[in-house]
Amino acid sequence: MSLQWLSLVGAIWLQSINGTNSDFPAYSSQLKKLLAISQLQLNNLAFASDAGKLLGWFSGVAAVYLPLWLVLMIGSTLGLIGYGVQYLLLTNQIPTLPYSLVFLLTVLAGNSICWINTVCYIIAIQNFPFDRLIAVGLSTSYQGLSAKIYSDIVDVFFPSSPAERAKGYLLLNSVLPLVVCVVAAPVVRDVHVGRSRKLIGGFVVIFVITLVTGSWAVISCLGSVISSLSPRIILIGMCVFLVIPVLVPLAEKICQRQRQKCCIRKEKRVHNVNIEEVEEDHGGTMGVENGVKRESVGEGCEVGVREEIGVKEMVKRVDFWLYFFVYFFGATLGLVYLNNLGQIAESRGHSRTSALVSLSSSFGFFGRLVPFLLDYYISRTKYVLSRPASIAMMMAPLSASFFLLLNPTSLSLHISTATIGICTGAITSISVSTTTEFFGAKNFGVNHNILVMNIPLGSFLFGNLAALLYRREGSGADGKCMGTKCYQTTFIIW
Repeated sequence: MSLQWLSLVGAIWLQSINGTNSDFPAYSSQLKKLLAISQLQLNNLAFASDAGKLLGWFSGVAAVYLPLWLVLMIGSTLGLIGYGVQYLLLTNQIPTLPYSLVFLLTVLAGNSICWINTVCYIIAIQNFPFDRLIAVGLSTSYQGLSAKIYSDIVDVFFPSSPAERAKGYLLLNSVLPLVVCVVAAPVVRDVHVGRSRKLIGGFVVIFVITLVTGSWAVISCLGSVISSLSPRIILIGMCVFLVIPVLVPLAEKICQRQRQKCCIRKEKRVHNVNIEEVEEDHGGTMGVENGVKRESVGEGCEVGVREEIGVKEMVKRVDFWLYFFVYFFGATLGLVYLNNLGQIAESRGHSRTSALVSLSSSFGFFGRLVPFLLDYYISRTKYVLSRPASIAMMMAPLSASFFLLLNPTSLSLHISTATIGICTGAITSISVSTTTEFFGAKNFGVNHNILVMNIPLGSFLFGNLAALLYRREGSGADGKCMGTKCYQTTFIIW
């Protein structure tokens, strides 16, 4: 069982560095200057990063036929090439590249995220078959911290100038995922746990660690804290909180050894326990009726019927397309805002873009985590949480945030960015379990990658709309725009 927990810790580490596209706003303005491109071309690079998800289904297919460690290596190598060549370009170590090639490199880098995501999803689902929702929720929530982690590292090692910081982000985006994948590859695998006993104790410990980690991320974004703590202390604190979860598999390993030494008879009894006792101990049952899996969680509370549906059947269903467009006008729209956060902050005269990115990242972390906490708690009662209704509830504050951005104050910018981060993270998180609930876990890797294909489509549509309106309001030869008017119409439409 220690390997089971160790695989979850590995997935947490992978997700914490896998959001390489989320730090794009922190260096986008400098990238625009260094590459001498227009606002529309810059927006197309943001679209290119999301466009990599159009080919994300390749990772789902690869995970069926290839070992998971190889899928990880493929994903991290794609990121190394995509971001690494751009870094070499900005540091003048290679000749100038045409814009079209930079675009393709960004697509490649964006696609790398899908490969690592797919491995993390599969590990959480297969190694925690009875608690997959909570395992997926815990691991995916850490992806919301990626931009914060990268910003903390850049603050320590590349504090000199905006141009150097932009190069630092690209260097980290190319190298750090590969390093973590090499470290995590041996433990991120299917451990064939079968029917495990209760895991509530371990999950509670990881929940507490996760909440403390998120709290540290939010607190360290506050201006008063930033001024009183050095960037090095903030980074060390974040690293410590990321390492602490390894105590759970370590403690489990120690307990296993103690049981082997002192409770030999009890161990034999556990190995011979019948199915009814395991199901009662776990608090949930699973049955199969006519090829359809039926699950229940808690004290006789049936969650529902879950069919195993393939891609061809899924795209023929009306509920898939309703789900697709709800995500399109929800999480995707929030991601487009975050992609444009660098230019939005610059147009409003806000110089600390990286602080805003860290803020959205930290609140996005809680947005991803809280739905699974609520889902796990409610599943232990006689009530059932409607995930489509939860997504709809997140749409209201998301829309209100865009109207709040019409206010030119810095406070409005910070409140809206935090709210959009929470809502986007929550919808992204809920969608993972919703895909499993609607279409089953068997083909999840491919099905969910088909769903998130709406992200590049929304990025192109909403992002280009924002860029065109920005250029219309801009003045001068470079088309640069300053003031709330730059994105006023865009926020109303969004």
